[in-house]
Amino acid sequence: MPEIRTAFHKRLKEIQDDILAMGGMVEKAIILSMDALKERDIPAAHQIIADDIKINEKRFDIEDKCTQLIATQQPMASDLRIIISALSIISELERIGDHAEGTARIVILIGDEPPLKPLIDLPRMANKTADMLHRALLSFVNRDAETARQIVNEDDEIDNLYDQVFRELLTFMAEDPKTITRATRLIWVAHNLERSADRVTNICERVVYLITGKMEEIGVSKY
Repeated sequence: MPEIRTAFHKRLKEIQDDILAMGGMVEKAIILSMDALKERDIPAAHQIIADDIKINEKRFDIEDKCTQLIATQQPMASDLRIIISALSIISELERIGDHAEGTARIVILIGDEPPLKPLIDLPRMANKTADMLHRALLSFVNRDAETARQIVNEDDEIDNLYDQVFRELLTFMAEDPKTITRATRLIWVAHNLERSADRVTNICERVVYLITGKMEEIGVSKY
């Protein structure tokens, strides 16, 4: 029996390492999609879209490992919580990756159009979201509920930046209808980042569930 448990926990550790690897891929996609937007880098945008397939494949691979572990090892309640949390986390990561891919597609739509305005708040949103994601996954590894709760509170910063970007772009559209298309595309980017941050808070809630065994909604998004 001890040998079986040792093998089981080794496989759990492998799943955890896979989640960190997937998280790193998603974190990179967030930053690279913003870099592509700032630089109008169409080839980079196409690469982000192609790399999203790898993120999806990683999700399916982890999901398969979790399913096999449940089917073959009959995990105890505490171990089952780890697997359930893992399945939820990879789903959120996959969706964050989709948001980054969406931003890359917007970069392609924008093409070589002249910039509507200097990009200041959108890069701040991207950097903050990537940082929140990185720390959320560390809280998962370290079983750190306090940090997870703190990250949820930080989502207000993303929401405030989103409001600021939205108001500013609406002003552009009101003052000059010719800017509507360009402004709308930047609003889509801001929305992708705002939703990504919300999904980071979902990851944090799963971390808290993993540690406490209690399902709870820690933060409520304004959107």
